[in-house]
Amino acid sequence: MRGIAGLLAHRLATDPARPLVTFYDDATGERVEFSAVTFDNWVAKTANMLVDTLGLGAGDRIGIDLPTHWLGLVIPLAGWSAGLEVVLAVADENGGAGALAAGSTLPPTTRLGALFVAEDRLDATAELVVDETVALSLRPLGGRMPRPIAGVLDYSVEVPAHGDRFNPPPPPPEQVELLRAGARIAAAWGLGPADRVLSTAPLASAEGLLGGLLAPLVAGASVVLCRHLAPAALTRRIESERVTTIAAAPVAAGGTVGAGPEEAGVPGAAPPALAGPSARTLRLPRLG
Repeated sequence: MRGIAGLLAHRLATDPARPLVTFYDDATGERVEFSAVTFDNWVAKTANMLVDTLGLGAGDRIGIDLPTHWLGLVIPLAGWSAGLEVVLAVADENGGAGALAAGSTLPPTTRLGALFVAEDRLDATAELVVDETVALSLRPLGGRMPRPIAGVLDYSVEVPAHGDRFNPPPPPPEQVELLRAGARIAAAWGLGPADRVLSTAPLASAEGLLGGLLAPLVAGASVVLCRHLAPAALTRRIESERVTTIAAAPVAAGGTVGAGPEEAGVPGAAPPALAGPSARTLRLPRLG
């Protein structure tokens, strides 16, 4: 396959109509479901924006600072499709900005061709060296930001005008390792097309993207994302969405479960008792 874009194209060609991503935000009551066709349209529009509007190409780097959200899957797929390097940009414990790529810290002075950031995280990422900042309101139905912000592009304003077909360039060699990592997890977990994977690892982590995106995509499985999900609601969500596998956050140094932000859903691993007979809880490897 031609890199990660080829993996998505394979899914589009072989299973276009079945749900690929189902997203819940229990704080707003939002539930949206995307087939491979619809999801690919969003990826293509975003990839076209990266190339045509932002002028990015091979060798350029984009940063992403988003909570668990369906757009947190669209944007890395678009970046990889365009042959870009995708960096997870996160604020450190003191509120400053650092950058993570596959678990490795990058210097804060690392230049990003573009940063895709939640609107409420703009201040926390202000220290990053960025050519273009693209903010996302993350409001239901792809709503725009309430008001324009000088020097910041509104994703919901920019992306709709772009074409829903994208011709990806040859993928960089580094994508082979990403695909191998996803394939290893998919094989170790025995994932297949019938699986529905709910990841409790935050998408703002390499582990979250591995278990909540690449491994299911390699296996032909579906993904269920939950933002603001209370632990007490987990069993109900497993049953209603026919979840078969919970991709749990890895154990951090010292033996504690790596917890993510509340937006990531249920921090850490779901207790096996909650998973029940219809779903299994599997631990993601700690990267970096």
